[in-house]
Amino acid sequence: MATNAILGRDVYLALAAVGWADGNLDADEADAIVRTALEEGLELDVITEIEEATKKPISLDVIDRLSMTKSDRLYVYAVGSWITRLDGVVTPEEEAALVKIGDLLGVPEGPRKHADELLAEIAKQGDRPDRFDLLKLRKDLDERLAAAQAAKAAGGGGGNG
Repeated sequence: MATNAILGRDVYLALAAVGWADGNLDADEADAIVRTALEEGLELDVITEIEEATKKPISLDVIDRLSMTKSDRLYVYAVGSWITRLDGVVTPEEEAALVKIGDLLGVPEGPRKHADELLAEIAKQGDRPDRFDLLKLRKDLDERLAAAQAAKAAGGGGGNG
């Protein structure tokens, strides 16, 4: 599964909406979203829109998920899962927000469970600044999902989903 060269406006707006799902978007999370969009080379007006979305909550309902690939939608869901695990505690509100995000993005239950497991593992690794490297997170997720799919196709996938 290849990472898109440019994830696009809607992916970053969705990431901001996910960050706000528990009612609070941490400054480090907001910075990571905007910085990654800048690194991707998005247009300045799009960067401004993304930055605004990190300053006040937006709804996932405004995101054009039809312009997002399956991989993009799973990535946004996975980032939501990852964000909820950064502090080591997943509240019932955060769990409910993850379910809503998955439903709105059309991510099936099996891939959600797999992404949750992968992101819980990734969130435990490395220093806190690494946890805010969204491009690295996307690459890690893509690589791990591809390996899991290959193992499953080879008959060695003993997971749920």
